Amino acid sequence: MPEKLEIKLPWPHKALSPNSRGHWAKKARAAEVYRYTCKMISLETIQAGKWDLTPLRELVEAGGEIHVFLDFHPPNRRARDDDNIIAAFKSGRDGLADALKIDDCHFRTHPFLRRDQIVRPDGEIRVVITGKGPEA
Repeated sequence: MPEKLEIKLPWPHKALSPNSRGHWAKKARAAEVYRYTCKMISLETIQAGKWDLTPLRELVEAGGEIHVFLDFHPPNRRARDDDNIIAAFKSGRDGLADALKIDDCHFRTHPFLRRDQIVRPDGEIRVVITGKGPEA
């Protein structure tokens, strides 16, 4: 297994924002679609990289945590609250956990909002997964 696993996920739908005032059914459907999308992209990336996830699973079984670094690259430079972005990504995090077959309660997240780095017109979330934290 490489020292770190890198996955690029799409920006969450605006209906997933905690500030969204849409109908609950629309939000639920958006969450379902986003979770599935993130799961499938993660699985595809894992398979393409031929990553062996056994060391991560063994780390969790031994009581350790998986460090998940999230670089949020929004679609534009509009002001956003970092806590809302993290909440909007919740179903994406669940999809990532589904792909890894590791409960996300074992994730230790390190979010970073990159307002000044527009990488795609639709935005993107760059995920780096490792068994080592920032102090390593």
